[in-house]
Amino acid sequence: MSTPTSLPSLTITAIREGLRKKDFSAKELAEAALAFAQAENPKTNAYLTFSPERALATAAKVDSEIAKGFPIGTLAGVPLGVKDVIVTKGVRTTCGSRILEHYIPPYDATAVTRLEDEGAVVIGKMNCDEFAMGSSNENSAYGPVRNPRALDRVPGGSSGGSAAAVAQGTAVVTLGSDTGGSIRQPASFCGVVGVTPTYGRVSRYGLVAFASSLDHIGPFARNVEDCATVLQAMAGRDDQDSTSAFAPIDDYHALMKHPVKGLRLGLPSEYFEGLTSETGSVIEEAVKKLESLGCEIRKISLPHTKYALSCYYIIATAEASSNLARYDGVRYTIRSEGATLSDMYRNTRGAGFGAEVKRRIMLGTYVLSAGYYDAYYKKAQQVRTLIARDFSDAFKDIDGILAPVSPFPAFKIGEKVDDPLTMYLSDIYTLTGDLAGVPCMSVPCGQSKDGLPIGLQIFAKHFDEATMFRVAYNYEQATSR
Repeated sequence: MSTPTSLPSLTITAIREGLRKKDFSAKELAEAALAFAQAENPKTNAYLTFSPERALATAAKVDSEIAKGFPIGTLAGVPLGVKDVIVTKGVRTTCGSRILEHYIPPYDATAVTRLEDEGAVVIGKMNCDEFAMGSSNENSAYGPVRNPRALDRVPGGSSGGSAAAVAQGTAVVTLGSDTGGSIRQPASFCGVVGVTPTYGRVSRYGLVAFASSLDHIGPFARNVEDCATVLQAMAGRDDQDSTSAFAPIDDYHALMKHPVKGLRLGLPSEYFEGLTSETGSVIEEAVKKLESLGCEIRKISLPHTKYALSCYYIIATAEASSNLARYDGVRYTIRSEGATLSDMYRNTRGAGFGAEVKRRIMLGTYVLSAGYYDAYYKKAQQVRTLIARDFSDAFKDIDGILAPVSPFPAFKIGEKVDDPLTMYLSDIYTLTGDLAGVPCMSVPCGQSKDGLPIGLQIFAKHFDEATMFRVAYNYEQATSR
């Protein structure tokens, strides 16, 4: 039977093999995972809510199927953490906000349903920046998450709890959401693998909306293969999400093991400006490793990258101000008293929302207001088209793009919290992937002199996650021997 001390090294493959050999049962593994996560959580604050009843019920179902000789799912018995902006039936979903402190959803997100159908065991909900708004996980109403690789450092945001749990070993895989880099940046800071699929590849049904045209659900894991397994299980068209795509899903496991020799990979010059020399050197070594595996490295330009930060924060805040209008104290949120209906709205939102959420609502309302819509929001959408066109043009001649994830490794808790503009720059290299809607991911590629993880970012064409996984898997195999 796997003990809690062995959990940090378990993979999906190892769990399936252990269940097959009867080294442990799914119930025993779930109990061990819950006990380990609860014991370790005070160090990182990665979990907001544990779900033992749900976890043990799913584990019992897996054990019953094994006992009856039925084929088991691809994620049978695998401990899974779910970011707290993804709804889970009967399990509290707060979005890291006081305004939803007591909200218990009556339904599951499609991504969660599909993973549980494959046997995944949901052990808890992961801490995150409030409504996924942040780059450090310091905006959670329930306290910051600490990076398990250095407890005085941030884990990245907004999916910091999801990344930290995988790095800490308290979950084998987790789900996060990515609007401007919120999967890839925490993955880089915590030294794990994080994947942002093509927009529409995974259903957003049940993902609490921040910016609807930018939001993605994606997986975290300790290796590329496990991320591919999770994405394979939850990808595909969903009638409950009109933005989910009908595009066919490749066999990621088969295709990612093909050699990378002959692949053409681009290096955008704009992504190597402003890097710390230390981060730049680590990325350069990763590029050389892929070149040694037979990849053809080409210098390219994505000229509209310099407008991405401004473009993103206009579009994202505009959509956020619209999406968050529903939290008014009338339906499913906390409610503050007021002499009039307007007072109740104002008091509820004033008490329920944190400073960063208020800042983005105000900015978004401003850029959508009469007299400013054309000058800001419409212009930002036009620039977004140019950024997407940069990628489309580049992919006419190359198969993938390599870049850093962040200009720097994980910074100290409190270091940037009082300087929003500097904080926003943390996502300077990840925003473009979401604006263009292309698949992108972070894979660990080295460390800083202080031992802090650094991630390599890989972009691919729309719905070509297979090539992205192929590059990441071959790199991972070449550097982990």
